[in-house]
Amino acid sequence: MANSGIVLNLKPHLKQHETYQLLDTPVYDEDGQKMTIEVFFGGGGGGGKSWILCESRLKNALRYPGYKSFIGRADLKRLKQSTYITWMKVCSFHGVPRDEWRLDPQTTAIHMRNGSIIDLLDLKYYPGEDPLYERFGSLEYSDGAIEECGEIHPLAREVLKTRIGRWMNDTYDINPSLLETGNPKKNWTYHLFYKPWKNNELPPDRFFVQSLVGDNPYVESVYARNLDRTTDPVIRARLRDGNWEYEDDPSTIMDYSAIVDLFTNAPDFDEDDEYGQDEDSYISVDVSRYGKDKTVVMFWKGWHVYKILWRVKQDTEVTSAWIDQLAREHRIPRSHIVVDEDGVGGGVVDKLRGVRGFIANLTAIETEEEDEEIIDNTPRKSRAFANLKAQCAYYAADKVNNHIASVSTDDQRIQEWLSEELEQVKEANVDGDGKRQLVPKEETKIILGRSPDFGDAFIMRSVFDLKAPSKPKETWSYRHRPQRGG
Repeated sequence: MANSGIVLNLKPHLKQHETYQLLDTPVYDEDGQKMTIEVFFGGGGGGGKSWILCESRLKNALRYPGYKSFIGRADLKRLKQSTYITWMKVCSFHGVPRDEWRLDPQTTAIHMRNGSIIDLLDLKYYPGEDPLYERFGSLEYSDGAIEECGEIHPLAREVLKTRIGRWMNDTYDINPSLLETGNPKKNWTYHLFYKPWKNNELPPDRFFVQSLVGDNPYVESVYARNLDRTTDPVIRARLRDGNWEYEDDPSTIMDYSAIVDLFTNAPDFDEDDEYGQDEDSYISVDVSRYGKDKTVVMFWKGWHVYKILWRVKQDTEVTSAWIDQLAREHRIPRSHIVVDEDGVGGGVVDKLRGVRGFIANLTAIETEEEDEEIIDNTPRKSRAFANLKAQCAYYAADKVNNHIASVSTDDQRIQEWLSEELEQVKEANVDGDGKRQLVPKEETKIILGRSPDFGDAFIMRSVFDLKAPSKPKETWSYRHRPQRGG
């Protein structure tokens, strides 16, 4: 690779070579147009992520005079302290003279002598000042790269992707591409890259290249030994072994292993057992709001979900009649049914008189028992909850984490959906002293790529423990209803 007498002697290891091949191979849509290729590289520590990210920018910057790219990270300070240091190492390794490039401290951009520019971008999310990342709206790039993409808001990636392929791509036949690096993290990167890769479901323009410390012959030996010797099982699993199934997010309120156990610790019931004939049987319903959302109905005996049904694209008239029919079949009175009343669910609540409506932002329920937690070995009252949904989520989390809740379903899709959605039930402002509140549902939807309908139906079950339904004056209303004509 030569330009102005500079020769880059590329020596990528096998996983890096695979990534270079992907970045340089065009992918076309149905109309024959080039698509912007996305490559996630890494998935563990020591795999050479920062090196290939910087080297690939340097390679194109020298090869194509006037080329424009970017390197983004959630925190510009960390980008300068880490990624930029790697950039200097890459330049030194390849013998690129210091006068061939300079860093502009005002624009935080690397300017090459041949006119190429690599912007260093701060991808921090500013919900009050710039909720839509409009600060990137007028930028134009040939390609781009994001370091530690699991740390950024996914909207930053979506906006920057639209800015790629807009600068001299036709002039030099540059392949539009977005290189993303990162470690295992149970957020949008898991759902967008790792899980589809694991299931062989990646779209044609998206790739995942797993590169671990064992794949990198150039890694510092001390770093590799430290990964081997670490005693923390989560760090060892994530960074050394590239295990994405571990969750170490302190904001997560339900333990991952306990969520997995939901489907294996169900009580031993016979298939012929009848449900819905006592005061501990319930139905919880999350009503779909849009075309892709699901209406989910869960049937409960205590904290055991013994049946789950779901439908899509169903209006409130049909949904109301469906729930009423199911309640009759399972002999569950309306006072033991909770329906999400937000949005179109309000229409279902109106039609099914007697059911309990669930409004997420209602004030938390006052309970007789004192809610306590241990802090520094000192019992004290826990913080109040910001709303009803937060209170119900924490109550449900206690049932999950203590292996009291269980779910019976052989449908692998439902198991995956519910598990993923419960993992995303997280506390906002973990270090704050205010009322306990959850990460907004809209953010959860961005991470999952869908509405958490199964998770919401699961959480709503808590209302019956926090405030028990009034006892019916007579026996169950659906038990001995006489039939017409017989």
